[in-house]
Amino acid sequence: MIVEVESNDNCETSFFGRFKEAGPARPVNQVKLYDQNPTGEWYWITGWSDDEQTPACQAYAQLVEDSGAGLTHLVYGGLYGLRFKPIHIEEAWNLESPHQWGETYLSLASDRDLRYTE
Repeated sequence: MIVEVESNDNCETSFFGRFKEAGPARPVNQVKLYDQNPTGEWYWITGWSDDEQTPACQAYAQLVEDSGAGLTHLVYGGLYGLRFKPIHIEEAWNLESPHQWGETYLSLASDRDLRYTE
């Protein structure tokens, strides 16, 4: 599988990566991150696309082989990456929000930090 993210207003860096699939892609809507809190905090997650009218799109997690990490859970979204917001904040997805930010993709060691949509 190939993940390609163009540089854009959601995330400044671009990314192109090729991964060997080790499981099916599953839709996700929440992810636990450890950047702000060592015990982790849950965040809403969405993909971000180049569709100006409705840029939010589905985010997915898929078990893949990564040459540097062995097996990893790759979380990816649209052509413009992923977008995150705290789970306790109720607001629409918006590039202008100070509570939200974008990333090209995530690589997680375990799926215990994912909440699947299905």
